[in-house]
Amino acid sequence: MINLKVNGQSLLSDAPPDTPLLWVLREELRLTGTRYGCGLGLCGSCTVHLNGQAVRSCQINVGDVGAAAITTIEGLHQAGAHPVQKAWVEIQVPQCGYCQSGQIMQAAALLAQNPNPTDKDIIEGMNGNLCRCATYPRIVGAVKRAVQMMKETNHG
Repeated sequence: MINLKVNGQSLLSDAPPDTPLLWVLREELRLTGTRYGCGLGLCGSCTVHLNGQAVRSCQINVGDVGAAAITTIEGLHQAGAHPVQKAWVEIQVPQCGYCQSGQIMQAAALLAQNPNPTDKDIIEGMNGNLCRCATYPRIVGAVKRAVQMMKETNHG
């Protein structure tokens, strides 16, 4: 058995250690907000946080996670009220929505590391998260709006 810390809870998995974390999250733990996209770590749909860093869960074996804290889209904020989540709704980013949980997790990690990014920082920080609907201008706008919300919260 592998003990995982997922969204603040200690959970056990009996998956073989070489099973991709993505499959344990989705199939065993039923945290289906993390999506399968390409299986190669190239699209970003499976992005989760590992100790606060955005990682592609399809590329990490569950046996390699160790004691690291895993955060999925379900654990980003209980009520869906993380500034990035709120900005995504306000700006109406998604079209099909398939990639959006990965986009949100990537953006949240970016803003945790750089709370005042330039447009260039946002574009570079979101690079590697693909959107078939090409909502990239709205994604950048939502990240910028999340920055404003974070500033309002910190100063208000």
